[in-house]
This record gives sequence, structure tokens and C-alpha cells, in this order.
Amino acid sequence: MGTFVITKRLNGFYKYEFTSRKGKTIFISNDFELRFECEDDINHLKSCINEVFFMKFKSKNGKLYFKIILKDREIAVSRKYTTQLLLQKGIDEIIRTISKSEILDFSSQDDIFPPAEDVFGVL
Repeated sequence: MGTFVITKRLNGFYKYEFTSRKGKTIFISNDFELRFECEDDINHLKSCINEVFFMKFKSKNGKLYFKIILKDREIAVSRKYTTQLLLQKGIDEIIRTISKSEILDFSSQDDIFPPAEDVFGVL
């Protein structure tokens, strides 16, 4: 099952990535000024997946990628793929797993792991 991961960019804007069950990024969203906008966009995408259009492109260096279009608006851009088959597998995984994917929020400034002195009681 895929997972949405919300993070904060260095410029202060928020984004989300959709990752495969193996942890590989499939696509990255556009920037959002507020964190809750990410969640709203994710939920909208999950509920309207049947209306999504995958526009396929080829980069200058020959790599393949797609853009996710929903109601005439670009939602996200995929990672680069080396073959048409791998590109289609990425699209298929989105369609198959997006509606039941969980959302992980790593956008807060809090450390995920506490400092060593907190864990062991000494420094």
C-alpha cells in the first residue's frame, strides 16, 4: 500500500509525496502555503482518483515521467522512469492503492528522535 508523506521544504512551503510500499517516491505535489492544504488536496485526490488524467512526458535526457491532472489543474509530477513499463507500473500502483493510503506528517519542527541524553538519562 502506498503512503502520503507531508514535509516542509526549506523555503517554508509544504508538500506531499506519494511513496510505494517499498518506500520509493512515485510523485511529488506542488507547494502549499499551509499544512492543512496538503491534507485537503490529498483527500480530494483520493476521492476523485477516477477523474485523474496522467499526462506522459519524455525529458531531454530520455527519461519518462507523468503529471497528474485533476479538473484542468496540475496536482503533482512523478519521478523519472527509465522505461515505459516502469512508468505504467507507477501509474497502476497509484490507481490501485491511493484510496486506502495513509497519511504521515513529518512537517513539524520537532525531532523525530529525542536527543541521546533524553533516551539514556545521561550525556
